[in-house]
Amino acid sequence: MLGDPKKKHRKFTTPKTPYDTEALVNELKLLGAYGLRNKRELWRARTLLSTMRRRARDQLSLTINERDVSEKALINKLSKQGLMSPNSKIEDVLTLSVEDLLERRLQTIIFRKGLVKTLYQARQLITHGHISINGRKVLSPSYNVEIDDEDKIEYTSTSPYSNKDHPLRKEMSTYLVAGGMRG
Repeated sequence: MLGDPKKKHRKFTTPKTPYDTEALVNELKLLGAYGLRNKRELWRARTLLSTMRRRARDQLSLTINERDVSEKALINKLSKQGLMSPNSKIEDVLTLSVEDLLERRLQTIIFRKGLVKTLYQARQLITHGHISINGRKVLSPSYNVEIDDEDKIEYTSTSPYSNKDHPLRKEMSTYLVAGGMRG
């Protein structure tokens, strides 16, 4: 049974032990460190990571002849996303962490590039349509930025922030010179 295509389905799985104190503290640290809106965003990243790891384990169980093609495809996909180097092996997929996925989010990359002061400000600029990638406006802070697109991130041409004399841009340039960015 495939289900109703009009009905949206969850893209995440919840933790198996919902009231584990240590897990809750770790989740809250990740929420703050990456400016996530809620735990669902974190759970979505964990589910995606779990899917990648499962695919890698499935490929490891195949014979060498069977897995050559699918292994190259998975490694190429992950290297395009910036999660692995092109010459990595399938075993390296198992070492990926949730933080690796969260570092590739548009919200995090904008903050790391120094276009904004905080992760929350990055989220706001994205959702309000002030950020574009390769000339295309992106409205989702959780958008996974590929390596090729990383240097094409800029303010949208219709945004007031695209003007170099905008107070935020001036403030950010003095903020970066003063050493305010922490990686």
